[in-house]
Amino acid sequence: MNVLVSVLWKDLLSEWRSRDRVVAMGVFALLVVLVYQFALPGLPAEEMRAWAPGLLWIAYTFAALLGLNRAFALELDNEALSGLALVPVDRGWIFLGKAAANVALLFPVQVLVGLVFAGVVELPIGGVVAPLLGVAALGAVGICSVGTVFGAVAVRTTYREVMLPLLILPLLLPILIGAVRATAGLLETGDAPGGALRLLFVADAVYLILSFLVFEYVLDE
Repeated sequence: MNVLVSVLWKDLLSEWRSRDRVVAMGVFALLVVLVYQFALPGLPAEEMRAWAPGLLWIAYTFAALLGLNRAFALELDNEALSGLALVPVDRGWIFLGKAAANVALLFPVQVLVGLVFAGVVELPIGGVVAPLLGVAALGAVGICSVGTVFGAVAVRTTYREVMLPLLILPLLLPILIGAVRATAGLLETGDAPGGALRLLFVADAVYLILSFLVFEYVLDE
């Protein structure tokens, strides 16, 4: 547990000093929303709202990929990745610290982009803000669980910016399906479908457990 807190604190403190990841993620996601405005002009309000959940989660995913690509870059530059591998504890706790930091950085970006997107598309989110935040948090946990593990794998490759999306996008399908369906249900009826929420919870739990177990071997490679 101490290792988890230490890694989490180190990542958040490093980001607070530079603010490069959060700013890059936020600006990139907002630019994606701006592109939607030019790519989908003149659509009726009802049709645009039907597309909104999928478009919103595309923006979230792109922002997450941008941040996850940098999750281990600093450790690699300073040879700190080898130091993490030598810590005499279960390396799963290192994974949890890194994943928690990634979630903590992604979630504020989701909130900002979601509010801007709702204003641009004129989504009626007034009565479902809290459930939407819950769905966003669940999606962030799943994305960052998979992304943290494969970020550690991709950071050692020559083309890590390309490798990470190729590795994790297929695995994100259950999370994105559950998140998009839950978001659509909240926007349409005010209630998230039970099946979508169960899919999100199960995917998050499976990816967290598997990532915790395999991270022991990821750092050895």
